Amino acid sequence: MVRAGLIRQLGAGLWTYLPAGWRAHRKVEQIIREEMEGIGCQEMLMPVLQPAEIWETTGRYGIEEMFKLEDRKGSPLVLAMTHEECITHHIAREVRSYRDLPLMLFHIQTKERDEPRPRAGVLRTREFTMKDAYSFDRDEEGLRRSYELQTEAYARILDRCGLRWYRVESDVGMMGGSGAHEYMAPCAAGEDAVALAPGFAANVEVTELHDGDPGPSGGTVEVVPAIEVGNIFKLGTRYSEPLGATFLDEEGDERPIVMGSYGIGPARIVAAAIEQGADERGIVWPCAIAPWQVHLVSLAKAGEPEREAADRLYEELREKLGAEVLYDDRDAGAGEKLTDAELLGCPLRIVAGRRGLAKGVVEAGERATGAEHELPVEDAAERALGILQGLHG
Repeated sequence: MVRAGLIRQLGAGLWTYLPAGWRAHRKVEQIIREEMEGIGCQEMLMPVLQPAEIWETTGRYGIEEMFKLEDRKGSPLVLAMTHEECITHHIAREVRSYRDLPLMLFHIQTKERDEPRPRAGVLRTREFTMKDAYSFDRDEEGLRRSYELQTEAYARILDRCGLRWYRVESDVGMMGGSGAHEYMAPCAAGEDAVALAPGFAANVEVTELHDGDPGPSGGTVEVVPAIEVGNIFKLGTRYSEPLGATFLDEEGDERPIVMGSYGIGPARIVAAAIEQGADERGIVWPCAIAPWQVHLVSLAKAGEPEREAADRLYEELREKLGAEVLYDDRDAGAGEKLTDAELLGCPLRIVAGRRGLAKGVVEAGERATGAEHELPVEDAAERALGILQGLHG
């Protein structure tokens, strides 16, 4: 990601996203938004800076990875690493009746974590962006339905982002609750490990099976590294009880709201997609989250007829057809430009060079398959769009 110009490091566990990296990140965010809204989960925004009191109430103020500070009056504050306390605080003041439930809310927000050993690039950082959603139900059956809706949405998110992934049972950890699952994307750079066998997948931390053991349904267990890209939790009343989030049921009795929590990391999805698809030349993006769909390379200098042809193609792709185009019109050598195009890995590369234009064509190459096309200049933009549509399936 560094070599391709997606990110730069500011300090230990602190990364800046450059334009290409941020475009990919935002595309993942948009897919997440669409799938959350598709199940009736409404977007909001909660603050990162929070009073310590609500964390003390739930017993989580002592978490070592939590950034803690005071304002000028000496009031204790935290920089939130998740938002169960904040959302439950609000729900306790907004929800009154069983008629207000079920309810699902989400936001995409910065998180802070005093990570003791930041490492693995953007996988284990002190500051990151995460989508966290929360469900609020009358009972466990309602939670089961909300959990299933989120499970189905997560499957669509990861499929649309082009990942190979597994959903595995996991420990509830500091979140608490009655059950949890993780979403794992297998790749060599992963810090976690999953045990895989036909019809079986589990985090190695919650299974007694080891590499080479017989699988539960046949075959042999293989333990592979993976990136955790998301996790979901059945919280029950872990937060609603201490924070007073209750409702009146049909009989007028006060009952605690039953909650679920659902997190997914856009940066981790981007990193996993890169790791799963990359080859020796660079990134091979899934089309849905590529920073640009087309990488147009001009091999001519400013003022030359070939440059003017490339300029016209760029404008036609961008203005008339609405394509996402990165135009490399730098005063650099052909080898450098083509190498950089392979490294960045946009789905379709178009080269406007002297040799091709002399034949009345530009050369298009599909990054994923290596397939090459000669596109007549007069309708190159439309033909390029047709190729892209095929790549998107």
